[in-house]
Amino acid sequence: MNATQIHEVLNKFEVSPSKSLGQNFLIDENIAKWIVSQLEITPDDCVVEVGPGTGALTEHMAPLCRKLILVEFDARLAEYQRTRWADTPHVEVHHADGATWDPRRLFAEQPVKFMGNLPYSAGGAILANFLTSPCACSRAVVMLQKEFIDRILAKPGDDAYGLLSLRIQMDWVPKALKTVPPEAFSPRPKIDSTVMLLTPRNPMEHPPYDHRYMDELMRRCFSQRRKQMRKQLPDTPDWEYVSERIGVPYTARAEELGLAEWIQLTRAYDTHPLCDVAQKDDELFDVVDENDRVLHQATRKEVHEQGLIHRAVHILVFSKKTHDCLLQKRSAYKDRHPLVWDSSAAGHLDAGEDYETAAVRELKEELGIEDARLIKVCTIPPSEATGMEHITLYAALHEGKVHFPAAEIEGVIPFPPALIDRWLERRPQDFASSFALCWREVRQMLGDSQG
Repeated sequence: MNATQIHEVLNKFEVSPSKSLGQNFLIDENIAKWIVSQLEITPDDCVVEVGPGTGALTEHMAPLCRKLILVEFDARLAEYQRTRWADTPHVEVHHADGATWDPRRLFAEQPVKFMGNLPYSAGGAILANFLTSPCACSRAVVMLQKEFIDRILAKPGDDAYGLLSLRIQMDWVPKALKTVPPEAFSPRPKIDSTVMLLTPRNPMEHPPYDHRYMDELMRRCFSQRRKQMRKQLPDTPDWEYVSERIGVPYTARAEELGLAEWIQLTRAYDTHPLCDVAQKDDELFDVVDENDRVLHQATRKEVHEQGLIHRAVHILVFSKKTHDCLLQKRSAYKDRHPLVWDSSAAGHLDAGEDYETAAVRELKEELGIEDARLIKVCTIPPSEATGMEHITLYAALHEGKVHFPAAEIEGVIPFPPALIDRWLERRPQDFASSFALCWREVRQMLGDSQG
């Protein structure tokens, strides 16, 4: 769309650009085409665009992707987009705030890419909503005021370095692509904008760490960024020991630590007993026959390498209020099915352990849940799909926060059952092989009451 066409849209829908909403509309068609090209859209992609406005970028993306989801805060522009794409089934328009629109449905639409010409005032909240790990997006191209992008790109020692820098850099590798001058917009802003590419950080680049706990520690320390951070940290372990271990001065301030140091600091203060080990090869399991009778014992490594029949439990945890089911994304450090989605909690029985005792233990170890009543759903016989495990499946109800070990689990998200149904049907490869069997059984028990 050129400048004339964009102004015609604004006039027709009686839109006067709002300064409070940061509405500076891109009118340079060549720049718009170039920005879209950086997203590297393929015919299989679902693209979500936040703040499409008059559609300067939208027009170039719609012909390229399988599905296009537009999230527009301005009711008048959302109505324009609905009118413009009324006869185009693969384009969805949502009148919603990009900072609060529910992105969970995007998991069933993968591969997903994110595009946004974002307002400065809401840019951080929108990025956090869509790009906080674990998320469905595999690539993002965003345009924001240059000052904001400089904060994301900043390193220790830069004046702009802070909480925003680390929150993005934890999960993404940011790269500035182009500076866009004020004359490319209408009305003209007073400062330049920057186009930035975000690509996912390799999860194996750093040792496992609790993202949420790191964010908590960063918020504490950056709340008084000019003060020595030792005064904002937990009492144990002793800061003198931690600072020596991670190689930073005893008098360090939050702004002096880079991403690697923050990760090491988080690991040092993480008290979860499983924060550092995803599994132990020498764990001892009962080897059983097809009828679940104990034959002998073997180590975890022997059981998996030889394909021996053994025992496991799966627990699906539901919210009584919303009916959502918690799913965990397995850590990159797991020896089996890394980085796929699985039951709320699951694990092997130790030698001599019974199924319910194991289920109670796994709930506590993996989610920090100690007070949930377990309901036995069914047993599932061993097969290649279960990893040669006799599985006993339980359901449980729980409200509130969970606490999981970083080495075992990358993240936990509650999903509506109907969304899990669609996701599992469209992308079974996103899940551990035994999860599909467990989900089918629990859905039969629930019926349509929790769709």
